[in-house]
Amino acid sequence: MAFRVNYRGSQGFSLGPLGFLIVANLIVFIATTFRPQLIFLLGLSAQDLFSQPWTIVTNMFVHGGLGHIFANMLTLYFYGSYLINLVGEKKFFAVYFLGGLLGNVAFLLLAPSFAIAIGASGAVFAVGGALTVLRPKMTVYIFPLPVPLPLWVVVIGGFFIMTSPGIAWQAHLGGLVLGLAAGYLFRKGTSRLYY
Repeated sequence: MAFRVNYRGSQGFSLGPLGFLIVANLIVFIATTFRPQLIFLLGLSAQDLFSQPWTIVTNMFVHGGLGHIFANMLTLYFYGSYLINLVGEKKFFAVYFLGGLLGNVAFLLLAPSFAIAIGASGAVFAVGGALTVLRPKMTVYIFPLPVPLPLWVVVIGGFFIMTSPGIAWQAHLGGLVLGLAAGYLFRKGTSRLYY
């Protein structure tokens, strides 16, 4: 006995920009785990920028360990999902990539030329910055703290906490500035109420 299945109503499978970014980061993380030398081919440094110009983008997909990628992708998932609901996928994607690029420019200008920047943190800070402006009264829980905190405290506080040696705080700063500016423009350009 044969059965016929009708797929006409199916919408098909789509990752969307958030899923695409997370999957792309995971693929690159797996690749660099097995071939660590790829970090030097994909990571961003001022002294290698002219010979490896692609690193202004590729470094946003490289992470230095399981904790690094887990923190970035988890934060991206929660902040990104919320921001997409507010402004749409295209604006989210623009904030993410422009924030990452401005973060990289800030790193090139402010960090030592021999330093290598890897990670999506600048782009993630851009998403967090935009969300902070759009939802200034939003509260979040940060493990292991048992109390809710305003999002702006988490984002700004997170920036200052992550300024220790070995962390590319310059990229965080550039991404955060872009995100705050984008959030302001989004908020100014709509009549929706923000709370």
